[in-house]
Amino acid sequence: MNPKHHDGTAEAEKSPSTRQSQAYEGLRALLRSGTFAPGTRLTEADLTQRFGVSRSTMRAVLVQLAQEGYVTSEVNRGVRTRDFTVEEALDILEARETLEAALAGKAAERATEEEIEELRRTLQLMADCQANGDEAGYSQGNRTFHQQIKRAAHQQTLARAYDTLLYPLVMRQYRDLTVPHPRTGSLEEHQAIFLAVLTRNPEAAAAAMRHHVGSARRALLLRSARDADD
Repeated sequence: MNPKHHDGTAEAEKSPSTRQSQAYEGLRALLRSGTFAPGTRLTEADLTQRFGVSRSTMRAVLVQLAQEGYVTSEVNRGVRTRDFTVEEALDILEARETLEAALAGKAAERATEEEIEELRRTLQLMADCQANGDEAGYSQGNRTFHQQIKRAAHQQTLARAYDTLLYPLVMRQYRDLTVPHPRTGSLEEHQAIFLAVLTRNPEAAAAAMRHHVGSARRALLLRSARDADD
């Protein structure tokens, strides 16, 4: 819903920085969700209408997203969503393995009892979704689980580095659509991570997370894409 159509008065009262922040968060969320295919051209006119902001505000948003690597901006080509090379994708996914393994290890050391219980509930939800063939529900549970591990680590420097990674875009670009979802073994890998956190075993938690993220990486089309480039 266009916010200016929802409550014109409230929207008018918002400061320019607030409107820019909301447009940034909204467009960033769309990019991370895979709403736009890689290489899609983004026009200021369409985006200003979608988010109910001025062209100058949207221009500032696009500059910020370009600086963060979500989009590219080139003369005569305009602003487009990122299209990752195989080498770029591998770099990002390898960094994800390292950061998430470290976060899982810290979660095993620092998670509160409440956070462990939240992880347990999310795992049960994922198991139910898998049993019922609810792929969208499983995917949402998967994202929630990883966010919960990040929060349970209570390590802000690692968390900030993790949040800058563009791996959701890479995963969507290179996902093998012929492979069933969730991937075979995915739930068991999450359960292994949870058990290591539950038993306060940081080494096992880090190893389980690294195995899980590495398995997800190996399920992508990176190898075939690299072979096609050779």
